[in-house]
Amino acid sequence: MRKKVPRSQIAAELMPGVSTQLLQDLHLLTRDGDLNADARRKLKQIQHLLHLVRPAIDDVLARHPEPVLVDCGAGKSYLGFLLYETALGPAGRGTLYAVEARPELVDAGRARAVRFGHDRVRFLAGDIAAADLPSRIHLVTALHACDTATDDALLLAIRGNADHVAVVPCCQAEVACQLGNAHVDDPAVAALFAHPWHRRELGSHLTNVVRALALEANGYRVTVTELTGWEHSVKNELILGKRVQRFDALAQARLDALVERFGIQPALVRHLAETAPTPLVPPPES
Repeated sequence: MRKKVPRSQIAAELMPGVSTQLLQDLHLLTRDGDLNADARRKLKQIQHLLHLVRPAIDDVLARHPEPVLVDCGAGKSYLGFLLYETALGPAGRGTLYAVEARPELVDAGRARAVRFGHDRVRFLAGDIAAADLPSRIHLVTALHACDTATDDALLLAIRGNADHVAVVPCCQAEVACQLGNAHVDDPAVAALFAHPWHRRELGSHLTNVVRALALEANGYRVTVTELTGWEHSVKNELILGKRVQRFDALAQARLDALVERFGIQPALVRHLAETAPTPLVPPPES
């Protein structure tokens, strides 16, 4: 039997302004308004992420009359619906696009948006890279988008010139597979991934280091932090980026050195190389 949170504590667990009916419809609360331990962990993750991205949301609302927010790999769109409920809905403007590959979840999301009057939420079925989105995007989010779907979200943010990006990566196997075939001359470096367990863990870490450096190279100021306590999620790394310039050649050099040292070529690096910006060259001294 799943452990329930005492009724006296439930109100304190919920964000102000969020409809209990919506939470019940999302199965984050039971029909009786109870909160079990599994749902509580999920809700804490989402609410904490909303708290951490709120400065970015306030920024785009302040600077753009109709901001465009994109939630990639939306799943059941817990994040998207709560983001709309707490920010875009009260603001009375802005549109949220939820991109999800599974058509049944897209259909369910569309029906839920109608039920709750979320008329500026758009659900798009298919791959992130092929989504029919506005050319200008202001905030990109991805909560536990699996494997290279997080890279697709970052690529969308960079190519869409997004002001802000916030991703919480999930499982990621691509780099670990590449490490298994890598030929590294330095035996000390090779020892870091000689065993499959270490290869998986190092591959996951390297993937997120590459993501942070790729954002920096493309002009974002990056913060990497813990999303919430480890008791709520083992997939707990949050990468936040704010666009502050066009390109950072030093970060690009660090990224190039890293992938060369470990003999890897992650999807994000490959795709960015196809549309690499021209570095800003300072004028010659007179």
